[in-house]
Amino acid sequence: MNLTTPPAATPTTDQPMVVNCIAYRNDGTRIGDVTIDGISDVLAEPDTFVWVGLYEPDEALLEKIQDEFGLHDLAIEDAHAAHQRTKLETYGDSLFLVVQTAQLVNGELAFGETHIFFGARYLVTVRHGASQSYAPARRTCEHTPELLANGPSYALYGVLDFIVDNLLPIVRDFREEVQQLEHDIFGETFKSSTVRRLYDMQRDLMTLRLAVAPLQDIVNQLIRLHQELIPEQLHAYFRDVYDHAFRVNEAIGAMREMLTAAINVNLSLVSLRQNEVMKKLAGWAAMLAAPTLLTSWYGMNFTHMPELAQPWAYPTIIMVVGCVVGGIYLGLKRAKWL
Repeated sequence: MNLTTPPAATPTTDQPMVVNCIAYRNDGTRIGDVTIDGISDVLAEPDTFVWVGLYEPDEALLEKIQDEFGLHDLAIEDAHAAHQRTKLETYGDSLFLVVQTAQLVNGELAFGETHIFFGARYLVTVRHGASQSYAPARRTCEHTPELLANGPSYALYGVLDFIVDNLLPIVRDFREEVQQLEHDIFGETFKSSTVRRLYDMQRDLMTLRLAVAPLQDIVNQLIRLHQELIPEQLHAYFRDVYDHAFRVNEAIGAMREMLTAAINVNLSLVSLRQNEVMKKLAGWAAMLAAPTLLTSWYGMNFTHMPELAQPWAYPTIIMVVGCVVGGIYLGLKRAKWL
């Protein structure tokens, strides 16, 4: 096969899920697109490697990928099933990674997965669910051929860095939304939608943290345990991915604490407002109780009530009721119950 002019990979009904399949030389220069069937021909040539990008491939396509790269059955089974935990597994001289991804879709946080097959001469990414294309990461790697000369290991760095960097805007959006919700929290009226949104955000951040936290351990394993695949000159780049993942994880933790505090403050403010309402109701009830008590005194229908025969009795009782109610009102006003 002539590697300088490889056949281009054209989408067909048999392979609609192949996003990219590109061959490179070990000096970092791009050879060009290849078909899935042509991968074995590329790998038969020395000093070459292949970077394949797939999106939700079917079983037949994964079996073809397995045949071309000699991938393990269990790794292929996981890649086909999806819904895997974040992990790093070793199969002979190759690695299988599962990384959780996140993306804002119409203002809602959606999660996906990327399964990565990584060997000395290939990198295969399999995306499931909410996940952006890794074309920008590929272009970034191709613009630095001196680093891409390190082979698929630098491509792996590009993919992991792209995944982590895409999480930072999500955290920033959450932080801005919390600041907006603070106005509703300290507003005069209680909104159940505010508490519901705070709870939904806390749930999403918990899921996001479960996706990010294991990524730090994966990057550490790549640096410490797989030096045959990750050259030492790239360790600094993978440590940078670790640092970014650590920052995202810390930001998520801080956001969760802010949301917990916001929910508690909201509930406390609601309780205080209810107490204020109850105090006012109790104050008005006390003012109504005084005239009720005094006037009910004359509803007992006793025969000997001397003041009933006096002409001043009625205005006097009205004055007494007014003074009692006024005194209660002033007392409650000073106590800030009204």
